[in-house]
Amino acid sequence: MIKVGIIGGSGLDNPEILQDAIEIDVDTPYGKLASALKSGKIDGVDVIILARHGKNHNFSPTQVNYRANIQALKDQGVTHIIATTACGSLREDIQRGDFVIIDQFIDFTRHRAITFNDSFENGAVHTPMAEPFDPGLRKLLFETSKELGFRVHQGGTVITIEGPRFSTIAESKMFIIWGADVINMSVASEAILANEVGIPYSVVAMSTDYDCWKEDEAPVTWEEIVKTFEDNADRVIELLKRVVPGIG
Repeated sequence: MIKVGIIGGSGLDNPEILQDAIEIDVDTPYGKLASALKSGKIDGVDVIILARHGKNHNFSPTQVNYRANIQALKDQGVTHIIATTACGSLREDIQRGDFVIIDQFIDFTRHRAITFNDSFENGAVHTPMAEPFDPGLRKLLFETSKELGFRVHQGGTVITIEGPRFSTIAESKMFIIWGADVINMSVASEAILANEVGIPYSVVAMSTDYDCWKEDEAPVTWEEIVKTFEDNADRVIELLKRVVPGIG
């Protein structure tokens, strides 16, 4: 049976899109979640919504307990994960409000627990990560976005930085040279863990800004990110409502 986990990012924490919603308090071997899970249905499909940063966005990207989040979804029987996230654009043609269906990541974080395999006591575990985002989910997200008339980019490399600070101009330009298309502070961490536990994972990233490489514009601010995402949150919700029934 299909059960979809939706991880809500900035501006989309616990969207009101579920029928028969209830809250579930969850504890895991990696600690308690930042806020209760929300369980319900979308068009008859079981869905669990998890607020990545807590209900009131009170955990920084480094403080987020990614292992607890992914473990909680696994324990709830989630079969597929769709994550939503705000991102900064590192390309001129990825405009504010555009969707990017990520297909690769570069992990530039430094201070996170991002494996369930801390010990090789019971044998070595090296999880393949060549294709970290599920092709079937990516195809569904892209094609549905096109059907809805949204500006969407099929594929893109996200660089996940530690945060909570934003990049320097030098860093932003370096990331472009490395081949990154967008930048954020969460996706790589989740993708790694979801792959370790074998849950198909995909992301719809919304471009909210141009980081700081585009020197003819003011550098990104947190207020700009939240405003752009919130102004476009209805499109993300519409996409999720259309995609979830098509999974499986």
